[in-house]
Amino acid sequence: MKAEIEILHPGLFSTIQDFGRRGFQKYGVPLSGVMDRIALKTANLILQNQADAAVMEITQMGPKLKFSAATKIAISGAYLSPKLNEAGIDNNEVVKIHEGDILSFGRPEYGMRSYLAILDGFKTEKVLGSRSWYEDITRHEKLEKGMKLQYEGSEEQKYETHAAIKFDEEYLNSEEIEVFPGPEFEKLPETLKSHLRQSKFSIDKNNNRMAIQLSEILENEMQPIITGPVLPGTVQLTPGGKLIVLMRDCQTTGGYPRVLQLSEKGINMMAQKKAGDKIRFKSPPTPKGGEALS
Repeated sequence: MKAEIEILHPGLFSTIQDFGRRGFQKYGVPLSGVMDRIALKTANLILQNQADAAVMEITQMGPKLKFSAATKIAISGAYLSPKLNEAGIDNNEVVKIHEGDILSFGRPEYGMRSYLAILDGFKTEKVLGSRSWYEDITRHEKLEKGMKLQYEGSEEQKYETHAAIKFDEEYLNSEEIEVFPGPEFEKLPETLKSHLRQSKFSIDKNNNRMAIQLSEILENEMQPIITGPVLPGTVQLTPGGKLIVLMRDCQTTGGYPRVLQLSEKGINMMAQKKAGDKIRFKSPPTPKGGEALS
């Protein structure tokens, strides 16, 4: 049975995302997809969805949603004080939805981005193999008031489960971000290499799905490079000494030195940082012969 979610209030910046559109970067199309894949996988696992089923990515201030038919949902990632019909509900467990129910969100308690999964996933349009929203590629960029989103509603669910999982919240709060040396790391002077290894950095207010800027200014005498490929997790050093961490909606090429590269875990962790949070770059355990910052 086709069912709809009516957007009563869009929140700050909420979008539909899956794992993103692979294979099109050579044409200049960003990868997109969820900023935090750990949370997406967790929410879908709880509902026994496909791992890449489309979810709603909710940034800091959540929307208000009205369901037209019964279903089940799960929320993971940041805890934004979700409520069902004004009664508080928990992250990381199955929540039954009935016709006319209203889901809303309140005060952010921890993390930056929360993920709402629905049984069988959101049924938005696929473009280039993905349901992920991106301006100028998909019809919508973010939720808007009055918008309606389709899902598969059913009075009798195909799985009767009360699943809940123990969710490791450490990555949401940890300051340590996993990185590897970038292509231009070895061209940095030793003093700057040491600074990247030992210093804490602050998340700047200039941050979004394309990139997260760090507030500190470094002494930088490096010259711009010939435009080269970049990808989510690439850390660029601008001529003005700013570090920019590229995220899921980033461009496919760039001309700033690529001094670091976040691991997949590092990208997920970075996605949950808000303005003012502190981070420290750290090499993950490396196999024999692997590269590290030290």
